Amino acid sequence: MLSRIAVILNPANPVVEFFLHNTQVAAKASAVTIQHLVEIRREADFEQAFATITKAPPHALIVLGDRSLLAHRKRIIEFSAAKRLPTMYPYREYVDAGGLMSYATSNIDLFRSAAAYVDKILKGANPADLPVEQPTKFELVINLKTAKKLGIDVPSRLIARADEVIE
Repeated sequence: MLSRIAVILNPANPVVEFFLHNTQVAAKASAVTIQHLVEIRREADFEQAFATITKAPPHALIVLGDRSLLAHRKRIIEFSAAKRLPTMYPYREYVDAGGLMSYATSNIDLFRSAAAYVDKILKGANPADLPVEQPTKFELVINLKTAKKLGIDVPSRLIARADEVIE
């Protein structure tokens, strides 16, 4: 049973407070304890962060959204695999690289939206007059190969809800 998690975050990212607050609310609602809040600001922080998690292993790991952490996805995925930690990632690129699962905005949908904005601007629209849009499409991506390596049986109901399953 999942009752303790660790969270990896980059406190230098101004959006992390929003992500962390929502993670804490979800953990409390699910009766899950956030055992470790592990901060990684720069590459030199990885060893200490991983050592902290290893000292008192949680049942699972969550990586909060941050593009600088994404640049080190291979290192994070390898750590999670070595410690047999089921991990939820903020971007599908982690899952494509061997991570367990992600729930995130659809990059393709975001790129299409950006292209529409560029088209409007090139046709003379003032960027300041364009509305700010929030993402509307989110994707659940599950890597069943990784689940098998971790010894996790992903419930068929979750697989059925996934937007993409890597087998």
